[in-house]
Amino acid sequence: MTAMLANNPHLSRRELLASSVGFGVVASRGRAWGGVASARGEAQAVRITLDTRRALGTIPADFTGLGYEISSVATPGLLTGNNRTYVQLVRTLGNAGVIRIGGNTSDYSSFAPDGKAVSAPKGTVVNRSNLQELGTFLDATGWKLIWGLNLGGGTEQEAVEEAQEVLAATEAKLLAFEIGNEPDLFGRRAAHRPTAYSYEDYVKEYRRYKAAIRAKLPNAPFAGPDAANATDWVTRFAADEGKDLRLLTHHYYRECANPTSSLDKLLHPDPKLAPELEKLKRASASSRVPYRICETNSFCGGGKPGVSDTFGSALWVLDYMLALASADAAGVNIETGVNQLGFISWYSPIAADEHGRYSARPEYYGMLAFAQIHGGQRVGVDYDPGSLNLTAYGVLGDRNRLSAVVINKDASRDAAVSIAAQDHFVRANVLRLTGPSLQSKDGVKLGGSSVTANGDWKPALVEPLRIKGGECELRVPAGSAAIVNVEG
Repeated sequence: MTAMLANNPHLSRRELLASSVGFGVVASRGRAWGGVASARGEAQAVRITLDTRRALGTIPADFTGLGYEISSVATPGLLTGNNRTYVQLVRTLGNAGVIRIGGNTSDYSSFAPDGKAVSAPKGTVVNRSNLQELGTFLDATGWKLIWGLNLGGGTEQEAVEEAQEVLAATEAKLLAFEIGNEPDLFGRRAAHRPTAYSYEDYVKEYRRYKAAIRAKLPNAPFAGPDAANATDWVTRFAADEGKDLRLLTHHYYRECANPTSSLDKLLHPDPKLAPELEKLKRASASSRVPYRICETNSFCGGGKPGVSDTFGSALWVLDYMLALASADAAGVNIETGVNQLGFISWYSPIAADEHGRYSARPEYYGMLAFAQIHGGQRVGVDYDPGSLNLTAYGVLGDRNRLSAVVINKDASRDAAVSIAAQDHFVRANVLRLTGPSLQSKDGVKLGGSSVTANGDWKPALVEPLRIKGGECELRVPAGSAAIVNVEG
C-alpha cells in the first residue's frame, strides 16, 4: 500500500477550462458572483449550470469497490455470508461492486487446502474453508472479485493451485486474477527481487504465471499490472497485454502518512492526480481495456489518526470517487480493514470494535453518498467557485432524474448555490452529507440519518428546495456536501 498519485478532484479555474478529466466542468465566463450576507454570515455565491446535452459517459453500476489484504480472508467468520452486519454494510453501498483481495500481505502468503488458517502481515495462510466462506460472502453481497496471486514469494505451481481453488469457490463471481502486488516496487522497498528488477522482468514472469494458470484454467481472466507508482508500467502493459486483459489496474494514495499529512492537505488539490489519470485514460482508450484504481485511500500505512478517520475524509472520498469517474475510470477499490501492519487502518470505512461489532466510519458516508448517484450518466457542469474550495458534478440517473453533487470542502465559508439547466425546474430536493465538524469522528449523517447497527440506512430528511425563476437555490454550509435532485 504505497503512495502513487496525488488527488486533485478540485481543479483551479484555469485547469477547469483545460482539463479533459472533469465531469465536463468548465469555468463560467459570465456573471461574477460575490458574497451573500445572511444570518450565518458571509456566503460565497456560486451558480451551477447543468448541461444534459453534454453526455460524458456512464458511471458503471459496479464502480464502487472495497479492497482487503489477503490476511482478511484468513480471518474465519469475517468475509462470509453469515456475517450479516458486514454483508449489509457492503450491500448498503450498492447491489453491485467489486471486492479486491491482495495487498502487501499477498506476496508473503500461501495456500494450504487443509491447513490451519493464519492471518499475519507476513506468513498468511489461506485454506479451502476460507475460500468457501469468501464465496458465500460474494453470493450474499452480489459483488465480484479481483484476486491477487503471490508473485513476490511464491511459485508458478503454487499460483496454479491457488487459482484453481479460488475459481472453484467463487465461480462466476471472479472478475480477474492479478499476478503480484505492486511489482514496480519489487526491487526496491519490497525486496522481492534484485534492485535492477524492471518492467521487462515483470512481464516475463507475468506471462509464465499466466501460461501455467491457463494450462489448467483456459478461460481464466486477468488484470494488471497492479502498479504502485509507475504509471508508465500501466501504459506499456496495456500495449503488451491489452488483447488479453479484463482490467488495467493501478494504486493511489495521496502520500504515506507523515507529520505534514493534514486534513487541510487532504481536502485541497494536489496537482499530480489529473496528469496521472490522463495517462491511464489514454492507455485505456488505446487498448480498449477499462482501468480501475484497485487499491486506494487517503494516506498509505493505514492512514493518519485525526485525519483519515474524520468527517473530512467523507467529503474527500466522495469528491475523489467522482473525480475518478470523471476521468473514465471503471471503478475504485477503497482499502478497508486490517492493513499490512496488522491493525485496522485509520482510513477504513468499516470499523470493528473489541467485541467484533462492525460500524460505519465517516469515510463510509462519503461512499454512501456516491451510491445515491452511481450508475448514472455524467453530464456537463459549468460553474466558477472563485476562491471557495468547492466542486460540483452532474449526473442523469434513472427515469431522467437529474442530480447535482455539490461538495463544499471549505473549512469556514458557506456557499450560496443556485442551480440551473437548459430546462426550467419544477421541483427540487436535497440530500445532505453532514458532520458536527470536519474533524468529527462521530455524528456523521446522510439525509439526516446514521447507518444503523445492522448496517442499513434510510434517509430521514430530504429537503424540498425553493424554485425561483425556474432555478433552485440552496445554501451548502462549510464542510458539507449536497446531492440536489431536480425535475424539469
